[in-house]
Amino acid sequence: MKKDTYILGIETSCDETAVAIVKNGREIISNVVASQIESHKRFGGVVPEIASRHHVEQITLVLEEAFQESGLSWDEIDAITVTEGPGLVGALLIGVNAAKALAFAKNKPLVGVHHIAGHIYANRLEEEFQFPLLALIVSGGHTELVLMKEHGSYEVIGETRDDAAGEAYDKVARMLNLPYPGGPHIDRLAAEGKVSIDFPRAWLEEDSFDFSFSGLKSAVINRIHNAKQKGITLKPEDIAASFQASVIDVLVAKTVKAAKQYGVKQVIVAGGVAANKGLRKELEAKFAETDIPLLIPPLRLCTDNAAMIAAAGTINYEQGKRSGLDLNANPSLVLK
Repeated sequence: MKKDTYILGIETSCDETAVAIVKNGREIISNVVASQIESHKRFGGVVPEIASRHHVEQITLVLEEAFQESGLSWDEIDAITVTEGPGLVGALLIGVNAAKALAFAKNKPLVGVHHIAGHIYANRLEEEFQFPLLALIVSGGHTELVLMKEHGSYEVIGETRDDAAGEAYDKVARMLNLPYPGGPHIDRLAAEGKVSIDFPRAWLEEDSFDFSFSGLKSAVINRIHNAKQKGITLKPEDIAASFQASVIDVLVAKTVKAAKQYGVKQVIVAGGVAANKGLRKELEAKFAETDIPLLIPPLRLCTDNAAMIAAAGTINYEQGKRSGLDLNANPSLVLK
């Protein structure tokens, strides 16, 4: 009988300090997240130095709480996994150094994990993967389409050329005087407004699965500035609805096209923007017209957490991948 595998995950790539323990890559035993949103809200975005200091303060407390919640001991932990990149270098260093210290002190294997791989594997905590699959990653810093033919294999077939979707949401939200993070507030406003402004859709080249939201962001900002100069009042909810419609149109159309072109058996959605109700609704509607199953994780697994790192790290561990105690934070780590 195969022994159960318990993997500890640590995530500190941005402004959440998180530790989790996952069983067999599929079952969450504990998942503790300390958010810093309140600390960064008044600045309108994440301040790297503040984020790093909070990680230092929280990492031991979160680790202890994760073990208390799990009821497990260190003897039962098979490996320690940690986000090595991408992310804010100072924030990443806290998690990486904590993981290395624990691996050395407890004599456990150390496994580095790519942050985006973590977001992808958050879906496996809900349902088993069917290969080949297509992953749409939409977050504050990333918008990508990733083809997976097997566990641990990632082929990026489309990526953002400038602003990621989440970045555009935050910048537009700032123009509308909405709090940070802007995504949830834009999503809420959009549900109350009408798509009355024809903002551009950046389709790029006909055969391209890349994304570009910088032009859209600029178009929204210019529209707001021009209206103010002319004394015209634009409804914030209509701006939000029109902006979101443009983003969703491009994300959904490219995902559906890629899924059909590559003949995938499953489409999964990952990243913080996967929590967007408008995006979830439109993806569900479009994929209901196809025979391709769509998997979107629950809201608690869309944003940064350590269970997703442990889930992705389980695959790395099972495939024999190990990191040395010279593991370093890599803010520009490439998914491959």
